[in-house]
Amino acid sequence: MKQRLFPLLAEAIAAAMAANLGYQLTDYDVPLALVLACALALYIAFRETLRQLAQARYTVTHRCTVPGCTFTVRLTRADAVENRRWQEIAAAHPSHT
Repeated sequence: MKQRLFPLLAEAIAAAMAANLGYQLTDYDVPLALVLACALALYIAFRETLRQLAQARYTVTHRCTVPGCTFTVRLTRADAVENRRWQEIAAAHPSHT
């Protein structure tokens, strides 16, 4: 139930926040096209932020152990075998950048 309810709740919260900020922009006589563009951008940003926060407790990040290397792997809801496999890949990847 939570897996279906949270995305709908996140959509509603993001839509309410974007609508509120869009409404506040209309008080300053901002053109409608610009208000819609800003509200849509804010809606997408809020929705993605809430989605990432919801997935944060199920997400594991593996980084390369070489100092200065920026190689990272982010896994969501991976089992122990897959988690270990990607941990080894991150530690021994061939291209150190």
